[in-house]
Amino acid sequence: MHRHYNGLKTAALLGLLTALILGIGVGVGGGSGLIIAAIISVAVNAGSYFWSDKIALRSMRARPVSEAEFPALYQMVRELAADARQPMPRLYVSPTQQPNAFATGRNPAHAAVAVTTGITQILDYRELRAVIGHELSHVYNRDILISSVAAALGSIITFLAYLAWFVPIGGGDDDDGPNPAVFFAMLILGPLAASIIQLAISRNREFQADASGAALSHDPLALASALRKIDRGARQLPLPADNQFTTTAHLMIANPLSAAGVAKLFSTHPPMAERIRRLEEMANREVGPVQFQ
Repeated sequence: MHRHYNGLKTAALLGLLTALILGIGVGVGGGSGLIIAAIISVAVNAGSYFWSDKIALRSMRARPVSEAEFPALYQMVRELAADARQPMPRLYVSPTQQPNAFATGRNPAHAAVAVTTGITQILDYRELRAVIGHELSHVYNRDILISSVAAALGSIITFLAYLAWFVPIGGGDDDDGPNPAVFFAMLILGPLAASIIQLAISRNREFQADASGAALSHDPLALASALRKIDRGARQLPLPADNQFTTTAHLMIANPLSAAGVAKLFSTHPPMAERIRRLEEMANREVGPVQFQ
């Protein structure tokens, strides 16, 4: 049930982003600006899409590891990939002490899974296997593609909003500048709405990866237990909120950055308590075969 709901919600949010673009495009007053914005944003985000794995791995200083170094990690990843009938991803370990993990790659053939040193020290075999199932699910559900599309749409909205500063729009008395009310809506509310929608998409994809990852590992309680430990460890050892870590924060299984107060409203991850609650409910039901979107 959650799987279908999250899929429909993601599609609706992407549609809402598209509607925002059309609305702002009409407000700007011409199709040429919309076309230029679309070309630039798609080009920039296409580059991010194809190079996202290298950017993420470099930012976390992750290095490739051999099976001789981490035989248990290779075993669990190989088993899960085989169960999903997908190719074996590349495996990396980041020297970061905070317990966390992430997957990246535009498709299963170009996937990479990275774990931090910290997560290998606090999780048992079952818990780490469930975490790997979650991360592989992000790749199998094409979440990198979905987030890239959402980022491209969000960039177009931001570009159009700033374009409104230079293009006279609205019906103000001064023809040399935009109507102040319309300008405020374009410049402030447009990008803010786009950011909120992108965050909602990211949170929905986390719920979906929890569900399909738990089904893939056949162990939702192990994933719930792992999330408790990871959440506690991430709060005790938050990563600095600089540009290096901000670029990969949305990929992590748990928010690696410290956040308090209003900042929590703009988190890329849903509340951990809600994620754990859903997994415990899933454990009380019979876990069926895994279904990826």
